[in-house]
Amino acid sequence: MLIRHPVPSDLRSSDITPESLYLTRREWLAAAGLTVGAIAGASMLLPLGADAQQPLGTPYGLQPDDKATPWEDVTGYNNFYEFGTAKDDPAVEAKGFKPRPWTVKVDGLVKKPGDYALEDFVKAGRMEDRIYRHRCVEAWSMVIPWRGIMLADVLKRAEPAPGAKFVEFTTLYDPARMPGQRLPVLRWPYTEGLRLDEAMHPLTLLATGVYGRDLPNQNGAPLRLVVPWKYGFKGIKSIVRIRLTDRQPGTAWNISAPDEYGFYSNVNPTVDHPRWSQAKERRIGEFLRRPTLMFNGYADQVASLYAGMDLRRNY
Repeated sequence: MLIRHPVPSDLRSSDITPESLYLTRREWLAAAGLTVGAIAGASMLLPLGADAQQPLGTPYGLQPDDKATPWEDVTGYNNFYEFGTAKDDPAVEAKGFKPRPWTVKVDGLVKKPGDYALEDFVKAGRMEDRIYRHRCVEAWSMVIPWRGIMLADVLKRAEPAPGAKFVEFTTLYDPARMPGQRLPVLRWPYTEGLRLDEAMHPLTLLATGVYGRDLPNQNGAPLRLVVPWKYGFKGIKSIVRIRLTDRQPGTAWNISAPDEYGFYSNVNPTVDHPRWSQAKERRIGEFLRRPTLMFNGYADQVASLYAGMDLRRNY
């Protein structure tokens, strides 16, 4: 495995949040003229520079001490093995990647399969700005303001057939444009999967942007999956195919290391990775570690999906 567990001594200068951005969540709300009680419908603002502010959208699952991770970290500290295994590789190696034109195939057990241009694809749902907590299996985390559409809107338009139980996602395979795919790090193309009820959950997002801007190449342009209660490797990037099936699909990391990366990959502080604890996490921009929350803080919204399931066995 090439994933390396970061420790406080690995902090880069860009991991330290600039003073102008080091605001508490209450201060964000105050700046926007809001109260904590109004947070559910709030559109929040955070300065990206001396002259600009970007809408962050509606916060979901945030805690009182959460703050948005700065733009330079969201776009400069990434796992995207198609462009390299180091955290700063994608921002460098993906610069020349051209994510348009782009086509997404929706097929499998659906009544209305089709190949959709990206522009037509995103019309399947209402574009929204949402702020989500994110937790990487390597025990670091971020708070990211995404822009995208609910996956459920896309699936409803395709009309799942009665036998559909799972959704499989596939990343573009193009070693000429994605140099990381020239190495046998994983079985290419990258694949991921969700149970159909997970895919239909209103928190599951197909992101097309971040911080109110188009999704940068290194973040999975032009379309990536966002499932905030699962570890970050479930967030497949540069999606070209969405297939509904009656069988649990194989997923890239589960195929590569099934003892370390399960299909469900729910954030669970009581189930350690074989090589490190998941009980705590390091928020990018912070030195001290914080306790990891069950389902990454989204238990109230998603725990019912797994009622009666052994979450230690089904990791």
